[in-house]
Amino acid sequence: MTQHIVIVEDDSVTRRRLAASLKKQMYRVSEAEDAAQMEEILARDPADLLLVDINLDGKDGLTITREQRAKSNVGIILLTSRDDQIDRIVGLEMGADDYVTKPFDKRELFARVKNLLMRIDEIRSAAPAAPNPTARFGRWTLDRSRRRLENGEGAVEALTRAEFELLHAFTQYPGVVLSRDRLLELVQHRRWAPDNRTIDVLVGRLRKKIEEDPAQPDWIITVHGEGYLFATSDN
Repeated sequence: MTQHIVIVEDDSVTRRRLAASLKKQMYRVSEAEDAAQMEEILARDPADLLLVDINLDGKDGLTITREQRAKSNVGIILLTSRDDQIDRIVGLEMGADDYVTKPFDKRELFARVKNLLMRIDEIRSAAPAAPNPTARFGRWTLDRSRRRLENGEGAVEALTRAEFELLHAFTQYPGVVLSRDRLLELVQHRRWAPDNRTIDVLVGRLRKKIEEDPAQPDWIITVHGEGYLFATSDN
């Protein structure tokens, strides 16, 4: 079946032009001017990809991203006129797969749409063996099935989606040096990101949560010129 894209954009001219262009690319396209209309569409016809304007009235694009990511793996690309690194990082942390700043080149956007949809198809068609449901390191236990991190006393340390995905990736490859590009692929399930400094920001936040001394980390080790390594428990 043709892949279904839902555009959530309150500017009718932008929305209709984008919808017309995507239909020429042979996608099924639905249009919504706000979150309520989007939810009505998704209730009767689930989407493969959401193109969401970040500056919506009512529920904005970040809120939509957080809510959708909590209940589905739909692809999400945020559209915004703001060129702010903080917005970009927050959007990715909440679960967006990509972030495009207006005005954008349609060919570039279409390439990102195509690549993300291909990646989503790969994930859906893959049938990987179920990983060990928990990973233990030091006083910490990462419960992968419940997506939570607990200390030795059973207290839960809150993690954003992106922090959880990054820690999950590290615990899957202990003792292996992972480049920033590889980590971005593991965290965001794609091979491209607007700014791979995102990984450095997330590493800094994780260190503050799991390290006794974030300035001298025991677990997430910087390998200069290469990336990061997650120390094994017997190091």
